[in-house]
Amino acid sequence: MIKKLIFLFFFGLLFLQAQEPVTWSTDFQKISDTEYLLMFKADIIDKWHLYSQDLPKDGPLPTEFIFEGIQDRYVLLGKVEQSTVVSAYDPIFDMDLSWFDGTATFQQKIRLLQPDLGIIKGEISYQACDDKLCIFRNEPFQFVLDPSHLVLEEKTVDQRSRAQSEALNLALKNKELLKKITEEKEGNPLLNLFLLGFIGGLVALLTPCVFPMIPLTVSFFLKQSGSKRKGVGRALLYAFFILLIYVLLSLPFHFIDALDPQILNTLSTNIIMNLLFFGVFVFFAFSFFGYFELTLPSNWGNRSDTAASGGGVLGIFFMALTLAIVSFSCTGPILGSLLAGSLSSDGGATQLTVGMAGFGFALALPFGLLAFFPNTLKSIPKSGGWMTKVKVTLGFLELALALKFLSNADLVGHWGILKREIFIGIWLLIALLLFVYLMGWLRFPLDIKGAKISKLQRFFTLLVFGFIIYLIPGLGKDQTGKLTHLSGFPPPVFYSVYPTDSDCPLGLNCFKDYEQGRAYAEANDKPILLDFTGWACVNCRKMEENVWSQGQVYRLLNEEFVIISLYVDDRQKLPERDQFDFQYPNGRVKTIATVGEKWATFQRINFSAASQPFYVLMSADGTLLNSPIQYTDTSTYRAWLESGLKSHKENKQAPKGYAF
Repeated sequence: MIKKLIFLFFFGLLFLQAQEPVTWSTDFQKISDTEYLLMFKADIIDKWHLYSQDLPKDGPLPTEFIFEGIQDRYVLLGKVEQSTVVSAYDPIFDMDLSWFDGTATFQQKIRLLQPDLGIIKGEISYQACDDKLCIFRNEPFQFVLDPSHLVLEEKTVDQRSRAQSEALNLALKNKELLKKITEEKEGNPLLNLFLLGFIGGLVALLTPCVFPMIPLTVSFFLKQSGSKRKGVGRALLYAFFILLIYVLLSLPFHFIDALDPQILNTLSTNIIMNLLFFGVFVFFAFSFFGYFELTLPSNWGNRSDTAASGGGVLGIFFMALTLAIVSFSCTGPILGSLLAGSLSSDGGATQLTVGMAGFGFALALPFGLLAFFPNTLKSIPKSGGWMTKVKVTLGFLELALALKFLSNADLVGHWGILKREIFIGIWLLIALLLFVYLMGWLRFPLDIKGAKISKLQRFFTLLVFGFIIYLIPGLGKDQTGKLTHLSGFPPPVFYSVYPTDSDCPLGLNCFKDYEQGRAYAEANDKPILLDFTGWACVNCRKMEENVWSQGQVYRLLNEEFVIISLYVDDRQKLPERDQFDFQYPNGRVKTIATVGEKWATFQRINFSAASQPFYVLMSADGTLLNSPIQYTDTSTYRAWLESGLKSHKENKQAPKGYAF
């Protein structure tokens, strides 16, 4: 049973495997003009085994061969025949199973219904395990029966698509300036996410699911270990396992991220995903309000608790795992917030791992510190109604966060429902309800009747009241310089219920199409500010509202540059005539159907970048004026603009044919 639990938990470790445990090769034999024998061979590395086709229910996934185009183009003659299997008891799944060691061969006879069929395609679905880990894979296969038909089977890109693809590729000059951007990253976002996770972990410590466990667990280790030194060692090991568990929870996302480095960022701007997050966060909020309990299956906790009683290092590990499971009703929503925050950040799964490490470190910290200083246990506040207040307050925060995801869907989908003032108005309502709750005028199911309002609660009540006052100006028409500390959370200023002169940041003139903007810049002899941005990009809003708005920067943008803002997450469909197939250098073909897909591809093929904000200064003829820049401070951004403007003027004055 212990091994089974280890397998279930350490599933994420498979994503760190440098070598694939199973590699496949194919061959075929022609039997007649219409019949073929398709042969599959699996090479399995040492200590791993591949499961067979015939397995009992509730066990591992069987090896399965899925053929495309059967019935209308060809038929299968019989079942897939396999080589000799090993049949024995499998301790991971606690049942008798059959598998292959070393190598495995499979054969399938087919009969063609279309004699001129040149290619057979399909997919192998399989699972392989060693004594600790398991992997699941879907391996595509292809049999080229007639090489002359190969081209006919591949997806082709027509002439119109080739022309539109070519139009995206700029003839840039001074391309060596692009190298610098890969060396200069904005600050240290990993540290910021670690701190965000750490704060989330500190908040989780104050919830009724975790806080009462701290003195009990530390006291247990100190009293049951026989000596203080041994007790401290066990408590530290317990703390380490808590950190390890939360880091391991992020590992499966590295596998997802490996499929496409931008997949997490893509998911963060997907309308369906944002609506799903909105629903989940509302669900979390009502759980915090006490209307229902959010728990994992009880048998998970029971099994890990049973394993914990075994003692030793493994027992301590399962004690930590039990804490993670039983505290899920409080920590789950906070972890969900951390996951959502990582999805909307550039950096993929690595940032999630760093955030989870911060969360686990904060959760583990008191167990280690209090083991060193046991006398401090006496000064820890007693559990009580104040933890319910913390939990309900988190519920209101979850509601506020949920609105952000609904706003993302509204922005990228151009629904026009959740305008800036409506968003702020709902936040104002949530803050007012929180204020009423902290004043004791509103109760939830978990609240204790007659509970007194502490001084600390009154302090937080004043903070909430101050936040309400801060939000009120956000309902007015003139939003210049308003709510700058919340930049990126509400919709942009120009996304307003009030009529606006421009749909560009700060009322500046901008173009949403590169060719239109380039033509205007050429006609007016002005340099171009290429602004790769996104509707759901928080740092983009921070730059616009906190940096672009500053006096000299605003003047330069307004008077000296032609701004071309390209929204890479815009889900608006392109006109049918403008949709096309784009073929990457590796041969992969992607259909460009939305505005965002077009500009994201444009950014990637010309600047080898996929992050936002991403700013490029260039002339209308494609000459780069300096190195691109990302999120930065006002003085750096101003100096960057002035440098680009200077380069543009020098290029104009230079004799023809002179190279910079």
